[in-house]
Formats: sequence, structure tokens, C-alpha cells
Amino acid sequence: MKLATLRTADGTRAVRLDGDRLVDLGRADLGELFAEDGWQDRAAAATGITYPVEGADFAPVVPNPSKVVCVGHNYTNHIKEMGRELPAYPTLFPKFADTLLGAHDDIVKPDETDALDWEVELAVVVGKQVRRADERQAADAIAGFTVMNDISVRDWQFRTIEWTQGKIWEASTPVGPYVVTPDEVGGVRPALTVTTTVDGEVMQRDDTGTLLFDPVFLVQYISTVITLRPGDIIATGTPAGVGNARDPKVFLVPGQTVVTEISELGACVNEVVKA
Repeated sequence: MKLATLRTADGTRAVRLDGDRLVDLGRADLGELFAEDGWQDRAAAATGITYPVEGADFAPVVPNPSKVVCVGHNYTNHIKEMGRELPAYPTLFPKFADTLLGAHDDIVKPDETDALDWEVELAVVVGKQVRRADERQAADAIAGFTVMNDISVRDWQFRTIEWTQGKIWEASTPVGPYVVTPDEVGGVRPALTVTTTVDGEVMQRDDTGTLLFDPVFLVQYISTVITLRPGDIIATGTPAGVGNARDPKVFLVPGQTVVTEISELGACVNEVVKA
């Protein structure tokens, strides 16, 4: 299934893609849906009112996750371009719900930076509460996968050795448009092509099959530290090709369109605009 959270005149609605229509699942958003036991069967069987896909206004797939945990340095090529050694453990940092955007929303360039960078990422969406999950429990807890553009404010990110201040700018991070269940992408360790283009020029291209720490391992690892709840999001890291690592450096400016896409999942298509 491909599931989404749709903005409507009456508020957000959880929906399922069915051809060129979006079927209402009777819940306000996917976070609410995933919190219910048996959500998979309920979503598959739903026959509610429908909305057209064309012109759909997608909200973040989960508008208010209890947490967004991001992973740095998880593709070999990207680690090398940043001049670092391969890590023994995942590098983690948080985002917050206020950072999230819909898949087609504008990205507003903050006045405080001229170092706005792109990062395409496979994001895992949690569909079951887990703590200290073993491998089977971790796999069962994955509701599906989506696309994230982990927009980074590089000059703020590197003010200190901690990255968070460059990663949590308000309304900066597109995520969506769909959560795609594992059965549609070959399982819980999918090998999917990830790309970023800026005004049609390919900036990043890699395969999620080359992740150092795969989705199942990340659910196990993070759930050891803290309870993962339905609707939580894990961003699995970005491949080589970020603007900050180029010579000369290249950053996003107003008027550009950045597309972060993952095969079989869809794309976030966002215009960069002035504040």
C-alpha cells in the first residue's frame, strides 16, 4: 500500500492511493492510523470517500511524530567525501515535528544563512511501539518507507561539533508524499535508487542497499535507547553529492527547484523561496 496524509478544507485525512484517487481511511493522519492494532487490514479494506491525486496537497506523512531520529554518515561514499572514517556505530541527532514540510511545500530560505544544502534520505516510519527490539520485532515495527530531504543549514551546523542547530530549522524538511509498505519494495531492507536534482541537474545518486546500518538494525539500535512509537520517523542518512562537499561549494538559492526522489516511493518536489 501507499499511504499519505492529505490536507483538505476540513483538516488533514489519512488516505490510501488507489489508482488516480486517494481513499479516506477514516483517520485524521497516518500517526493516528499507525497507533491502532490491525491498521494494515483496516487501511487495505477502507472504502471511504475519495480525493483526486492530481492537485493533492500532501501534509508531512506523519504531521506530529513523537520523535524524528536522524542518522549521519551512513553511506560509504558520503563519509569519504566528508573526510571521515567509517563509523562503528550510527551517528544520531534529532529533528522535531516543527521542522517538517509536505512533499510539495515551498522551502523558505532563512535570512540567516547562505549555506542551505540538500540531503536525500530514505526514511523509516514506525508502525508499532517497540523498546529494546530484537531483529524480528524491529522488522515487524516498520510500517513503511518514505522520502525525506534533510535540508541542512551548513554554517550553523558546523558552528560546534554538535550538528543539531543546523538541522532543526523550522519548516525546513520535506517528507513524503507516501509511506510505502515493505511488501511493495522488496521487504524491510530495500535496495532503492535515491537521487537529488536541482533545477534538473543530478547532484546525488546512490542505492539504499549500500547503507552501512540498515533499517532493521537502526530500529533495534534506537529502540535500545528510547521507546519508538507509531508514527516516529528514522531518517537513514544521505549519500555523496551534498553541496557542502563540492569544490567550490554549491548551495540552494531562491528560485531553484530541488527534487529528492527514491524509486518506488515517489519524490519531494520543492521550490526554494525567499523568507
